Amino acid sequence: MGIFDRLFSKKESKDTLDQGLQKTKDGLFDKLKRAVAGKSKVDDEILDELEDILISSDVGVETTVRIIERIEARVSRDKYVDTKELNSILRDEIAALLGENNTTDYEDFTLPADKKPYVIMVVGVNGVGKTTTIGKLAWHFTQRGKKVVLGAADTFRAAAVDQLGIWSQRAGCDIVQKGMGADPASVAYDSLVSAQSKDADVVIIDTAGRLHNKINLMNELTKVKNVMQKVIPDAPHEVLLVLDGSTGQNAFEQAKQFTAATEVNALAITKLDGTAKGGVVIGISDRFKIPVKYIGLGEKPQDLQVFNKKAFVDSLFEGAEI
Repeated sequence: MGIFDRLFSKKESKDTLDQGLQKTKDGLFDKLKRAVAGKSKVDDEILDELEDILISSDVGVETTVRIIERIEARVSRDKYVDTKELNSILRDEIAALLGENNTTDYEDFTLPADKKPYVIMVVGVNGVGKTTTIGKLAWHFTQRGKKVVLGAADTFRAAAVDQLGIWSQRAGCDIVQKGMGADPASVAYDSLVSAQSKDADVVIIDTAGRLHNKINLMNELTKVKNVMQKVIPDAPHEVLLVLDGSTGQNAFEQAKQFTAATEVNALAITKLDGTAKGGVVIGISDRFKIPVKYIGLGEKPQDLQVFNKKAFVDSLFEGAEI
């Protein structure tokens, strides 16, 4: 890829991010404009309004309180804060919160050089875009010359197995599948064995999003993980929880359940382009202390982006005026 291709790709990514966050930006800053209209000083009334606005943008109560407390401390220290400064202050505090959990700003779909194959176990409830996210990840990795193996271990839904098969063709990668009703742990085991035999760079394991009760689901995920470790002792290297950003507070509840049951160490937040609830990215990252690694901003494979906190904050506040 030449320099002009890279520049064009970055511009495309920025445009996609800007468009994907537009509803969130409009909702947040339109409300802020109304809250500060005719006022010159940030006071308790404006901070109360800001608190309501952040909560309604699904930043979450706990994270909102943290942001407000930080702004209150700044107002108290500086004695007088102009309402025109509120924009930059809010930007600083959101960037600081994201920075605490997303210490690395990823620029591309990279893989650790010391782990091959790199094993990603993908978890999440049905309907959040889990299988689609796996397919898009596979596409990105193969586009970068990586050898990918998919494991269709969500064997409780025929549609999941079929959908992953379609994505494997689209991405040009191998898939291990045994059909609906097969033992998920057996599929995961065979996927890792296949990845090793083919000298694959990465293996991505799809898992069930729902069984007949939550305890069975979590037990099944534990079983899948334990069986993979018989092939690769430190697998999975990444447990990626996929959440639907448009569901707001439901995404918080899902994160709570999965982080309690599995060792989630990365998040993918999807469907941000269709919602004004993009604040959920900030809240979930802050509350669960797990880095957001990917965000979904549309239907195309290119619309899955590696999360970059600086680019996210820049896009959210770019052109915004209070």
